[in-house]
Amino acid sequence: MAMSEMDLLALLRELDDPERLERPLHYDRAATGLTFDGLVRRLEADFRASCESERDTQDSSEYGRVRVPADATVCGTRIVVCVSKFGSLAEVSADNPGAYFGTFEAHQEGALDLGDLATVERALADLGYVSIPEELLESDYSGPSRLEHFSANLSWWTRFFGTV
Repeated sequence: MAMSEMDLLALLRELDDPERLERPLHYDRAATGLTFDGLVRRLEADFRASCESERDTQDSSEYGRVRVPADATVCGTRIVVCVSKFGSLAEVSADNPGAYFGTFEAHQEGALDLGDLATVERALADLGYVSIPEELLESDYSGPSRLEHFSANLSWWTRFFGTV
């Protein structure tokens, strides 16, 4: 069952530790890597394609990204899945984060098939990730962390997927 926007915001606030901007206190790099490897394998199997990935991002609260290639999707637009080092948070976008204002807009513009999105969301849920909609992540940051060193407007995406 999908979490409500209110529950997702409560989760973001709960995970927001002002003392630890890059990773949480009990961050387990090895376990995070194993789960991420499972996500890459799952998406490759589900889309029957080799997925490019980058992992263990330095100086960032994002752990890594998986890219489902455009030629493996119904609409011919790649799908990018970003995974945070915090609480198994994940975000799904068409083409790239910020290319569309969320998956709804990407679908409305013909860039994202809802079946492909459901496939990615199912893989994330099965592996224990919590998918946070890009629209919510792009909302104004209202947590306790001091993020003055960020130059862009502060959002939840900046907090949990940005460079620290």
